[in-house]
Amino acid sequence: MTGDRPDEGTPTFAQHSVLAYIARNSGCRATEIADVFGVHRSTVSRQVRVCVESGWVRSESGPIRNGHPLCVTDAGASVLAEADRLRRAEVDERTRSWSDDETAEFARLLHRFRLGSPTASPAPSTPPETIGDDTSA
Repeated sequence: MTGDRPDEGTPTFAQHSVLAYIARNSGCRATEIADVFGVHRSTVSRQVRVCVESGWVRSESGPIRNGHPLCVTDAGASVLAEADRLRRAEVDERTRSWSDDETAEFARLLHRFRLGSPTASPAPSTPPETIGDDTSA
């Protein structure tokens, strides 16, 4: 999932993460993404540059001191939707043979991981409606 090289025209895991963040936070700046992800600005700048060069992200005009506002293009939205579909299909394939209890435990642990909780929370009665931090799922 994260270590494989994607096909040409498909975002890497890092680019996918940046693209998804920009899609959910249109107008954000690279500095904000770096702060949210906890990485150096140069790391985000490299990912954003590839996304802009690929036509997936547009850099709006704005004061350079603050960085340029970023938004996803129509092509970027299409690429993101396909990348999401492929990643979900991979998760489905890897968990296909799991029991309902194993799937529920996996969802509970992912939820706990995402929240950063040091102790386990009770398993939700229904699986969360989101995948990762993607609220569109």
